[in-house]
Amino acid sequence: MTVRNILAWSPSAIVFDCDGTLMDTERHWQEARNATFRVFGLKPPAGFADRAKGVHYTECGALMAEETGKPDLADDLAATLLTTFTALVDEDPVTMPGAAALVRLAARHLPLAVASNCPRETVESCLDRAGLLGSFSHVVVAGEDVRPKPEPDVYSVAVRLCGVPPEKALAVEDSLTGMESARRAGLRVIGLGARPPGPEAEQADLWVDSLADPELVDWARSRIGE
Repeated sequence: MTVRNILAWSPSAIVFDCDGTLMDTERHWQEARNATFRVFGLKPPAGFADRAKGVHYTECGALMAEETGKPDLADDLAATLLTTFTALVDEDPVTMPGAAALVRLAARHLPLAVASNCPRETVESCLDRAGLLGSFSHVVVAGEDVRPKPEPDVYSVAVRLCGVPPEKALAVEDSLTGMESARRAGLRVIGLGARPPGPEAEQADLWVDSLADPELVDWARSRIGE
C-alpha cells in the first residue's frame, strides 16, 4: 500500500500499541533492562536494546539469559525486569507527543483498543494515570491463550472485540515486532519512528516521526468518523 492510499482511507477501528506508541515507556524498559543486568552482575551485549524492543518481558528475560550465557537465570531476570519497569513507570507516566490528542479525537467516532505485550495491570495503570484508559473499549494483552507479538493474536483478538474485520482496522505501532504482529493479523499499519532502510520499511503502510505529525493530524481530522 502506498502512503497516498492510506491517507485516503478511513478505518472502522484503531488498535494502538502502548509502550513507545501511546506511553513514553521505551526509555523505562531500557533503564529497567540495564538495571536488571547490573543486579545480576551481567554486561548488556552489544545491540541488545534493538533486539529487545517490543519483546514480551518473559521472552526478554530469556534473551538476556541466553545472550549472557546464564540460561538458569531466565525466570529471575524476567521477574526483576518487570518489577523494575513497573516502578519506573509509576514514578513517571508520560504520553508520547500527539498520542493523547489522537486518541481522544478517534474515540469520539471509532471503537479503539490497545494490543500490548505488557501485563494488563501495567498497561491499564499507565493509561489510567495518563487519563486515556476510558477512551479504549478493549485492552488486549499477551497471556495464557493469547500469544505475544510478533504472533498475530493480540491484534486478531482486538479487532474481533471491536467488531470489525481486520482489513478495516488500523494498527499504530513503534516496533517492528508489533508491526509484524499487526500485519499478520491483517491490519493496515502506521509505523511510529524513523523509517528503517531495506525491506523492514514494508512492515508499515505509512511511517511518521510522531503522532503529532501534521499530515497525520490532518488525516485524522478529515477521515476518522467517515
